[in-house]
Amino acid sequence: MLPEIAVNFSIRLETPAQPDVVRLISALDTHQTPLYPVESNYTTDISRLTYADVAFAVARTAYGEAIGCGGVLLTAAHGELKRMYVQPAWRGNGIGSAILRFLEQQARAHGLRRVYLETGIYQPEAIDLYRRAGYEACAAFSGYQPDPLSLFMLKAL
Repeated sequence: MLPEIAVNFSIRLETPAQPDVVRLISALDTHQTPLYPVESNYTTDISRLTYADVAFAVARTAYGEAIGCGGVLLTAAHGELKRMYVQPAWRGNGIGSAILRFLEQQARAHGLRRVYLETGIYQPEAIDLYRRAGYEACAAFSGYQPDPLSLFMLKAL
């Protein structure tokens, strides 16, 4: 068994319109796109992530390398997680959980009491992350239609 190594990283609000963050989101797309047919890919364009109603977070190593990201759309009624991703080499170090907590704090700071998300059924690691964080399955929300390839989840803050 390998020894556990502490990973030094920070999470801050940043614009996703940076080359290293665009590469993260492109890697997410490269992973997800072949898993689902076009009609079941509910990706959010990077330009939409730059709007004022989105809190977008980037996790970086102590050396400034972007290793994870995610956003929360801050609607009047609730938050919705968008584009959560951690580079595969960095998974298992608590980075995804830390980004998730950070985004939930952003939603709370905006007075929101619920956060929703949509994820694909062929992403068991993501589903496990969300379940461990207290998210539960729910009905389709905010204009989504029921989709057998999607899992819709909710967490009360």
